[in-house]
Amino acid sequence: MSREGIYDIHCHIVPGVDDGSANYEETKKLLRMEYDQGVRNIIATPHFRFRMFETPLSKVREQFKLVQQAAAEIGDDFNIYLGCEFHANMEMVRMLREGEITSMAGSRYVLAEFGGSSEASYIKERLYSLLASGYKPIAAHIERYEATRSDIDFVEELVDMGAYMQINADSIIGKEGFGTKRYCKKLMKYDLVHFVGSDCHNLTSRVSRIGEAYNYVSKKMDEAYADHLFIENPRKILADAKKRKER
Repeated sequence: MSREGIYDIHCHIVPGVDDGSANYEETKKLLRMEYDQGVRNIIATPHFRFRMFETPLSKVREQFKLVQQAAAEIGDDFNIYLGCEFHANMEMVRMLREGEITSMAGSRYVLAEFGGSSEASYIKERLYSLLASGYKPIAAHIERYEATRSDIDFVEELVDMGAYMQINADSIIGKEGFGTKRYCKKLMKYDLVHFVGSDCHNLTSRVSRIGEAYNYVSKKMDEAYADHLFIENPRKILADAKKRKER
């Protein structure tokens, strides 16, 4: 593992803005859990979904400052950035352009979530819409969607189109069942995964096991491949954000 530690690009640790961390104390404990798992860089991704999670970005940013404060108390090598898990809708591009929603750390990367029963045509259309508008879509936890889970050729089609695929740490190590674990292993075998996230929400039912997932991938694939998923690809998000900021 790189000395800079691993990255978690999908987690719900901003307190009081979605169904993740409930308060500052829980956020501190979640961050400590992440740090102990070997994470040194986090992109926090609060949900945005119409009629479910519509916390204004101003409020999210305000709460995000608490996350940065808590991380600084844990270690000066602990870096936290703000992103969003954006539930796909027809207003995505407009909302991103008008600053109603943040991308991943201010980069061109966008973490896009779909419903479990979303049709393949809708997934493809929404990801293509982001691509055509200059964004770099990351499809969140693709092991949850019937359209991707039942058709690995469709996943390959999305990747060939230019989209990126993310899977969850718990899915890799078998916490979501053997079938899901086997599917994730198949995705990795065919090089159809670009990112892994903890998708942690709380201290009980949805904790961070991303360090365990890194160790599993290192053992089953190899360390170079694990570094590719958990360090090198996430690093590109921050590099893109820096480049975009300098323009």
